[in-house]
Amino acid sequence: MIQTVQRNLLTRILAVTGTILVWTPIVFTLVTAIIGTISDHRLRFDYLMPAELFPLALAGSLLLLWSALRTHSKQKKIGGGLSAAIFFLISGQGIAIPSGLASGEVEPTGWPWVLALTCIGLYSIAVIFIGITGLSLVRELFPRD
Repeated sequence: MIQTVQRNLLTRILAVTGTILVWTPIVFTLVTAIIGTISDHRLRFDYLMPAELFPLALAGSLLLLWSALRTHSKQKKIGGGLSAAIFFLISGQGIAIPSGLASGEVEPTGWPWVLALTCIGLYSIAVIFIGITGLSLVRELFPRD
């Protein structure tokens, strides 16, 4: 009985911590956009911030995956979301670096910019998907009686 309680507690801690870490890049992006927009009286939105904070999203996704594997629930969704996030992040970098967008050699215009921006957007959507799945997992782990 004690081992089951400890196992459930660890699973819950992994799920809650992972969900918080996954949502952190998205929340920070939105908070800084709101603060920057209000202070400058002009729209400010750092669309690269979720990619810059990838280590947090990765750590959170891995914790969520660990929790999902322990509960045998949502592991395919979390694993698929993580795979998509990594793929789109690497794809965006794979376009930005050789095209000169990453170094600033090339102006952010044309098809390379659109393609890199699309990859970053899809990466962000994958992170949001993982976060929503994490919230769903947490709800399963904390059922209302």
